[in-house]
Amino acid sequence: MDLSYTGEEEEFRARLREWLAAELPGLPPRPDPLDWPGRRAYDCGWQRRLHDAGYGHVHWDASPTRRLIFLEETERAGAPYVGANFVGLLHAGPTIAAEGTEEQRARWLGPVLRGDEVWCQGFSEPDAGSDLAGLRTRAVRDGDAYVVTGQKIWTSHAEVADWCELLVRTDPEAPRHRGISWLALPMDAPGVTVRPLRTLAGSAEFAELFLDEVRVPVGNRVGEENDGWRVTMVTLSFERGTAFVGEVVACRRLLGELARAARENGRWDDPALRRRLGGLAAGFQALWRLIQRNVSEAQATGGVPGVGGSVFKLHYSHARQELYDAAAEVLGPDALDLGREWNLDRLSSLSYTIAAGTSQIQRNIVAERILGLPKGR
Repeated sequence: MDLSYTGEEEEFRARLREWLAAELPGLPPRPDPLDWPGRRAYDCGWQRRLHDAGYGHVHWDASPTRRLIFLEETERAGAPYVGANFVGLLHAGPTIAAEGTEEQRARWLGPVLRGDEVWCQGFSEPDAGSDLAGLRTRAVRDGDAYVVTGQKIWTSHAEVADWCELLVRTDPEAPRHRGISWLALPMDAPGVTVRPLRTLAGSAEFAELFLDEVRVPVGNRVGEENDGWRVTMVTLSFERGTAFVGEVVACRRLLGELARAARENGRWDDPALRRRLGGLAAGFQALWRLIQRNVSEAQATGGVPGVGGSVFKLHYSHARQELYDAAAEVLGPDALDLGREWNLDRLSSLSYTIAAGTSQIQRNIVAERILGLPKGR
């Protein structure tokens, strides 16, 4: 394992920093965080700038280390995050790059990289969230198409998406993990209904998705029929392994801002608070090193993150919640003056121990696949 950067990688970092410094001042104002059509246009516009400058491909064609540098530098510069492009760039796209056919990669990767198409995630169901293998959405083969019927929930960015990474049950008689397939669903297909869900924060980036005999071409299946669980593990390894890199950088920056605020408002004199912030700083430094380890491991094994992503996701989820609790302690009522986006981030931190696999699921993965403990009954 090598946690250092090569000279070529540092040159890449320097060029990226120079480009960001020149490009960011010309960006239009950010839209309201609750305006998802506006955010789609803004996020896709930024992705197009990245593509035209030669950085749009970094999520897939570059080495894991270059992806890490890219995410680190764009976050430090205050560049727009992937936003509405989250599922396409960090979930579906890497999965198709790793598991798709040549034709599928040619069809879907370019539009995502250019910011032309947005994806959503259709995994969870009302009775299959943490127990994802319990999904019931059916896909029945009819010639060269699957006829899909069922319901999804917590479908990220469905209200502005062109495509959905969809998990369906193609063999109801097979064991739960072996009868699932991974499909690319066109969101404008007849029979698709989207109902936005409003979160605690008042945002609507999630939706219910109803599928009534929707025809999906067999050619939209990524991987073999009934091998969707394995393909899904590839998707989730990206989600848990590298998708939160930018957020870790943002959390470390927030810690620095909290320390400065505490010095200014007199809270720094409280030794308990200093210990709390110091513990968080050490924790996020350890998470950064864990990211580097996971990226180094992925680079040595073909680019797909391993189960170390579950260790990271488990600890990061709780550290993020503790960070925003500490922020509330430091800032008090002044936190309300930091704007809607900051307060949305604070409220959204409550969901991190559930989203992308609950903490209980991550502990099971760590116990079984890393520690070698027997499965629970």
